[in-house]
Amino acid sequence: MPKVTVQFTCAECGTTSGRWLGRCPGCAAFGTLVEELHGSDAGTVAEALTPVPIGEVRADEADRIPTGISEFDRVLGGGLVPASLVLVGGEPGVGKSTLLLSALGAIARSGRQALLVTGEESAAQVSLRAMRLGGADTVEILAATELDAVCATLEKERPDVCVIDSVQTLHASSLSSAPGSVAQVREAAGRLLRVAKEAGVATILVGHVTKDGAVAGPRVLEHLVDCVLQFEGDRYQEHRILRATKNRFGSTNELGVFEMTARGLVGVPDPSQVFGSTHPGEVGAAVGSVLEGTRPILLEVQALVAPTDLAMPRRVATGVDPRRLAMIVAVLGRHAGVALASADVFVNVAGGVKIEEPGADLAVALAIASAARGVPVREGLGAFGEIGLTGRLRAASQAERRLDECTKLGIATVVTPAGTPERKGVVVWGVETLREALQAGLDARADVRDAAA
Repeated sequence: MPKVTVQFTCAECGTTSGRWLGRCPGCAAFGTLVEELHGSDAGTVAEALTPVPIGEVRADEADRIPTGISEFDRVLGGGLVPASLVLVGGEPGVGKSTLLLSALGAIARSGRQALLVTGEESAAQVSLRAMRLGGADTVEILAATELDAVCATLEKERPDVCVIDSVQTLHASSLSSAPGSVAQVREAAGRLLRVAKEAGVATILVGHVTKDGAVAGPRVLEHLVDCVLQFEGDRYQEHRILRATKNRFGSTNELGVFEMTARGLVGVPDPSQVFGSTHPGEVGAAVGSVLEGTRPILLEVQALVAPTDLAMPRRVATGVDPRRLAMIVAVLGRHAGVALASADVFVNVAGGVKIEEPGADLAVALAIASAARGVPVREGLGAFGEIGLTGRLRAASQAERRLDECTKLGIATVVTPAGTPERKGVVVWGVETLREALQAGLDARADVRDAAA
């Protein structure tokens, strides 16, 4: 009979300890260690395995399963890989279940078997959503939370695609802990991984998130799966962003844009038309060309500069890294002559998109300088480029693709770092420093109009 031992596992990072501690030694979180029972297999002898040379391993490229949603396929790398395990996380109400039900409906209509295992909702509730979305009538549904029953069903039915909504609701009877605990989530992920690989089922796990936006549960959950997708966006906004933070079968830089409609989430094939439009003559707004994976997107960057009575002026960023914003503000004051030491600076990226690449630095700087000086950016002008601490501009990657996107949207002039190649259909202004970029990008005629008024 195996010996049962007691261990304490951190609910945040998965660190184990032989005794209870108030503070986790792994992540320094307080009150996160939970008691767990473990069986010891001491005395058992494992059979030795024979390793093989890696050159003799046959690696065939599996045919991907298209989800019927082009934006979803883009983030996955071209579709679902058979026998893969995908984790989808996001805030409550952001649209995870809606998107996956639409994908299952498209997969079922293509002639493949699609199964939805729901643990949070009843079959009747899911049926009401399917009626609203339409096209999901042939999707098979199973309302169950018992892990053994779910795994047995997958081994018997062997569907092409299965969605587990959600992994935190599954419960293994062999463990005494509650559903959603570290031990339960780890056991569920491990069992589902083995079933997916052995039965060839492409499995999608829906995961809860913490208040910080990270996937809830032990960190080992993200290590087990093949792909981790993260939903971004506010439930009160109509647009959602889907990113891949881990992908063993594709790039992690791809981005999918969706719009929430009465018929569910609909992919936005041309996000630049949605996020990159500005009003002529508007102060504090600039258009930047941002590269997300292989997709260039035009985004409107908005800035507000207001006098402050605080000893420490505020630097508030929405959609931009706050540390990057603080650096741009410092360079503007030191090398471009834009005094911001006694002013609050607010920066926002329209549409709720988050910018993670430095190629948008120049657009952010133009928007801030425009708001500080009360001068609009030139009409029909875009910008991209990385700003250095010395005030010089660095070249951005894949400038040709960015310029092509500007041409498609009707941007006539683009301010870029010096050395950017010319492109047909758009005027490229190459500048060396941030000061030169402000002189080229801001509408000098506005000063004349203001003086005349």
